[in-house]
Amino acid sequence: MIKKIIFAMSFLVVITVFGQKKNDTPAVTDAAEKLRLAMISGEKSALESLIVPELTYGHSGGHIDDAKEFVEKLVSKKSDFLTIEITNQNIQILGTTAIVRHHFYATTADLGKAPGDVTLDILLVWIKVKNDWKLLARQAVRSEKKK
Repeated sequence: MIKKIIFAMSFLVVITVFGQKKNDTPAVTDAAEKLRLAMISGEKSALESLIVPELTYGHSGGHIDDAKEFVEKLVSKKSDFLTIEITNQNIQILGTTAIVRHHFYATTADLGKAPGDVTLDILLVWIKVKNDWKLLARQAVRSEKKK
């Protein structure tokens, strides 16, 4: 009898573990794409829907924005992306955390500045909140050229 109980418990554990291994890569890819589009549009509600209040958003120059500052810069056009192209995206999911790396090439028209081009390598950390992927952290480093 004990063997049957142990077998049944083991079976339930296996089902639970494999049930959670659902491939979330498409959902993370979709969240990253929504972020790209929201950064171009500067739409406050779209930006806020994709981040957690604890967001830490690191720029290639060393400045770190919190969630409020990140949203405000894009809404006010202090940071204004005309285009954003993402290439070489790689996604690794570990439970409810996703690590996304990609190359980021953008054209900008920041308020009070001449138009410019930005070439960066980006690291994003997403966390699953209920059924949605939300951005927890971002860090950028300058990249030599468009890849």
